[in-house]
Amino acid sequence: MNKEISDQQVYFVGGGLASLAGAVYLIRDCGFTGPQIHIIEEMPILGGSNDGAGSGKEGYVIRGGRMLNDEVYENLWELLKTIPSIDHPELSVREEIIAFDTANPTHGNARLIDRNGEVQDVLSMGFDTADRLAMGKLIITPEDKMGKARINDWFGPHFFTTNFWYMWATTFAFQPWHSAVEFKRYMLRFMHEFPRIQTLEGVTRTPYNQYDSIILPLHRYLEPHGVDFTLKCTVTDLQFKEGEGITVTALNVLRQGKESVIEVQEKDLVIVTNGSMTEGSSLGSMTSAPKLGGKGSSWKLWENIAAKKPGLGNPSSFDDHVDGSKWESFTVTFQDSKFFDLMEKFTRNRAGTGALVTFKDSSWFMSVVLAFQPHFRNQPENVTVFWGYGLYTDNVGDYVKKRMCDCTGEEIMEELIGHLHFEEHREEIMATANCIPCMMPYITSQFMPRLGSDRPQVVPAGSTNLAFVGQYCEIPDDVVFTEEYSVRAARIAVYTLLGSNRPIEPINQYQYDVRTLFSSFVTSYR
Repeated sequence: MNKEISDQQVYFVGGGLASLAGAVYLIRDCGFTGPQIHIIEEMPILGGSNDGAGSGKEGYVIRGGRMLNDEVYENLWELLKTIPSIDHPELSVREEIIAFDTANPTHGNARLIDRNGEVQDVLSMGFDTADRLAMGKLIITPEDKMGKARINDWFGPHFFTTNFWYMWATTFAFQPWHSAVEFKRYMLRFMHEFPRIQTLEGVTRTPYNQYDSIILPLHRYLEPHGVDFTLKCTVTDLQFKEGEGITVTALNVLRQGKESVIEVQEKDLVIVTNGSMTEGSSLGSMTSAPKLGGKGSSWKLWENIAAKKPGLGNPSSFDDHVDGSKWESFTVTFQDSKFFDLMEKFTRNRAGTGALVTFKDSSWFMSVVLAFQPHFRNQPENVTVFWGYGLYTDNVGDYVKKRMCDCTGEEIMEELIGHLHFEEHREEIMATANCIPCMMPYITSQFMPRLGSDRPQVVPAGSTNLAFVGQYCEIPDDVVFTEEYSVRAARIAVYTLLGSNRPIEPINQYQYDVRTLFSSFVTSYR
């Protein structure tokens, strides 16, 4: 081992994907041993927002599902090429995912459903001339000229009634009041997906949910190296060296109700996941609605340290606007395949090959997706599980006359059955349904309108040992709400703090590819 790093310690605050990826980079690329790496997580399990838990008997929960993309997610794929598969150790996780996706390619046949339960023809994007002009203006306007502009500041009312908006908004969970800068970044980063948004052919899926398919293999890779995983421990504050610059000297932690301090030496590193999109999540049940939670330790830690030093961002832009960032998901577990059989016939897609099915006239703006089964490692053979969500949780339903946020799991199922016009099968569907709703107050907080300085740099100016990772640090040109953003941030953090000149996979710039530009232009006139 390099003598310079032999006694250097690295502390990761948060046990999500970014921290796990950072730990792999330290071991794989930088010569660190596992015992030098400390991952401190408040929850009793690793994975952060990449969750997936439950049982066939009690019901499963996935707060959100992530769609990957084979042509982007450059650093995620490079990372997973070096992580062995749990089920097929001769393969990497990357190879396992590609083999699964090749066997189960995505091609949605029922992307949008109208109020009559009819599948819509969505080949046309539905743009008018004003929509195309506004999109062109958005694409060419520099970010620093856009400020805190919202999407609905750039586009007129017609845009939000187009097939494109219904599909793009639900694929990525955009709301009209979200940041125009983030929307622009998505349009550029996924420009190659624009011509096939109606089928989501570009989506790459994992064999199981992301906890089982990505987090667990990373954990299994790190464990034998002796990485120190400290669970059920909360970092409440950071202490800094006095004077100019940013040097962390200690971590204040709370463990089993007791406060303590972890001293940080000058050569040690501290890598913080600031903010959390799933903080304050609350689960309901078939007979109860979830509650709306509030700020927890992740947001409070960021608020504490941002108040101490300039250049550490402005969490208020993200965590003080719950009405604009909340929505509700639901995971449904059945003890049979009745609902899946009906949906496969209705959508003309085998489970795991379809896209999001969006009810475009739903007052909740509701979507569902059926994953390949089993979706969990411990899922019994007779059990089936699907996931859905609603973007407008304060609206009263079309079939259940209550706001989505006030509905039980049973009532959410009633609303869904109504939109699908499956009433004649209601009793069979409901006989074994276990719908667990999940309210998430900050789930799209990373999309809230912001200034360029509101997210801290991965390694802030003047920092000697502090970096930020996750969804609330700033990486130029890349898009938040993705696995890639977390992994890219971790790689930048580790290499920059250690002065490594190792390359980081560049962002594919599809907006400069003539064929992609031409295809997108043609698509806008479909």
